[in-house]
Formats: sequence, C-alpha cells, structure tokens
Amino acid sequence: MTTTLPRPLTELSADEARRIALRAQGFLGAPDRRAGVRGILRHLGAVQLDTISVLARSHELVPYARLGAVGRRTVDTAYWTERHAFEYWSHAACILPIEEWPHFAFRRRAYRRRPQWYHDLPDGAYDAVIEQLRERGPLTATELGGAKNGGPWWDWSASKVAVERALMYGEVVCTERRGWKRVYDLAERAVPAELLHDELDDTECLRRLVALAGKALGVGTRADIADYHRLKGEQFDAVVADSGLVPVRVEGWDKPAWADPDALADEPRGRHRTTLLSPFDSLIWERARTERIFGFTHRLEAYVPKQKRIHGYFAMPLLAGGKLLGRVDPAREGTTLVAKQVSLESPKAVAPMARALREAAAWVGCDTVRIERVDHPELAQPLTAAVS
Repeated sequence: MTTTLPRPLTELSADEARRIALRAQGFLGAPDRRAGVRGILRHLGAVQLDTISVLARSHELVPYARLGAVGRRTVDTAYWTERHAFEYWSHAACILPIEEWPHFAFRRRAYRRRPQWYHDLPDGAYDAVIEQLRERGPLTATELGGAKNGGPWWDWSASKVAVERALMYGEVVCTERRGWKRVYDLAERAVPAELLHDELDDTECLRRLVALAGKALGVGTRADIADYHRLKGEQFDAVVADSGLVPVRVEGWDKPAWADPDALADEPRGRHRTTLLSPFDSLIWERARTERIFGFTHRLEAYVPKQKRIHGYFAMPLLAGGKLLGRVDPAREGTTLVAKQVSLESPKAVAPMARALREAAAWVGCDTVRIERVDHPELAQPLTAAVS
C-alpha cells in the first residue's frame, strides 16, 4: 500500500537545515552550563558507548564537544549517580536518561517474546543471578560468578548469559560502568517507582521515541529519525503523523523530511563550537546524514585493516564554524598529544584544528602537541607552528 505524505508546509535551504541540526545537537548557541552533562544527556536523549578509548571514551567526548573541558570524573559522576541514567540498547549500547525507561517497554517486550538466542541459558541460571543481586546489591558479571568460560570473547559464562538476558528483559538494569565492566542491579531498586512500568503500548512508545529523535536532530529524513533509536522504517511510518513532527522540504535532499516545530519557530543563532568529534557522536553517527548535511564523508576505520585505512584508526572530525573542516587521528604518549595523521579540507582549517588540538590536549592532561603527518604537506609547518 502506498502511503500518501502530507504536503510540506515549510521549505528550508540546505544551510538552514544544517544550522537547525547544529542547534538541536547543542553545537550552535551557548550551552546550558548549569544543566551540565546531565542536561546534554537529556537534550540528546542517547549517548552512545564504545570500547575504544584514544583521547577518552566516546561517552566522555560527547559532553566535552559541547561544554568544553568538563572534568572526566565529573562526566561519569553525572551519568551514573542519583539514578539519573541507565544503559540500554538504543542506537547501539547507549546511556539514556532515566525518564526514557518507559519508552523502551516495546523493546523489552520484544526481547521477552524472542524464541531463540545465540547463547543457551542453563536451567536455574537466571533465577540464581536475580537472587544474588537481590541479596548482595549491584554486581559486575565477574562478581556474579565470572563473565567468560575461558574461551573466546563470546564464550560467556552461564551467569553472564543470564544477567544479559535479564538486562534485555528489563528485570535488571546497568547502573554504571566500573573499569568498563557493566554494574548490574535490580530494576526495582535502580529505576524510580514512578517510571518502573511497562504500561505504554508499543505504538505510544514508538510515537514518543520518534518525537524525541526528531527534537534531538532538529530536522531529518525517515531514515535519520528512525535510526536514532534503531527503529524500523515501518515503525516510524506508523506513528509519525501523531508525533508532532511537521513535514518539510529541504533544498538538495531527495527524500521527504520532518522537523521539530520548535526548531522552526526561530532562526538558529549564536556561537559555533570549535571541537573534535567522536565518530560515535550523534551529530555524525549516521554516515548518509553527515554527507547530506555537511558534504563530508566520514567512516570509522578502527575495524579496517591498517594498510587500507585512509584517515587513521580513530579519526575525529573537526567541527568549526558549523562545518566539518578536516579530521585528525590522535594518540597520547605521556604528556604529549600526538596527531598521527591530520587531514584538512583547506588552509582555512589550520587555525581551528590547532585550537581544537590544544584544547583537547589540555583536557586529557597533555602539555604539548606533536604533528606527525598532514595530508597536504604544505600545511604541516603552519599547523605545527600554530600548536606550539
């Protein structure tokens, strides 16, 4: 059946759409420093987690990119204290505001109905894990009896299989990361009583998540908005008409788009951030959207064989003046931030790249920056001089 889309009432230029997206993601206009890291999390609705740590882990880089040099311990404390957040499967493994717990009831129900799993669950293992948590309080998988059986990384122990299953079902919550290990607790203790329910039906869960994703993006296509919380296209279709998002036409976009009406209410103004972005930052985590909005192709190459990498292991795009002007593959050697490979779009990117590198170095406790390679060799000397 063909869906008839409502006629867009608003037309946006490509530049207007870009600035709307930047403001929605917290990169245009003064950030709300009083709300801090928790305000960033509520504003974005999801902060992706990843194991890679170069300058810092991605969930630390996200608030840093918007707020500047907020302390790394401050970041973790803001996420994981006072039952403010929880970890669950959204765009990927993400930190989510605790207020969103009810919205993921549809996903918890789907996991409970799932007929087949990759790992077998031995009889009694699930109940044993729940009982341990009930008696002993928050625990890691190691403290529950060990995370692995001793084989490859996917060779999970029975307790690890059980607690991860309980996490998906919503009986258990990941309340923090300790040494990158998940710390599990019972949902009845970790989630405030007023939020601890699965009362919302699937349609209402989806409607709320689509509305929140649209607000976090400012403007986006069906694929952009659905992908924010890894919804299916047909799930988006079923609820978008009731989500409050409004159809728009964006110059140069070949697909229909929707915008948050609040984002259209006034022109985006204010100061642009100059910063390095995690490849997992929600501003750029979707490659097609990044290309469409910024005319900038970026791919995480951490899992690409070294000899086939173009920009480096963990190349971080440079955002300056509301545009993506280059990228750098960073590393740390003692108190030196090493720019192993720098790619710049033009000579105009030298000054903002130098500024971003100096700021990042200070944030992670480095006092010098060393430039190793620049894709345009003629820019190596000016960049080296600028970071000195």
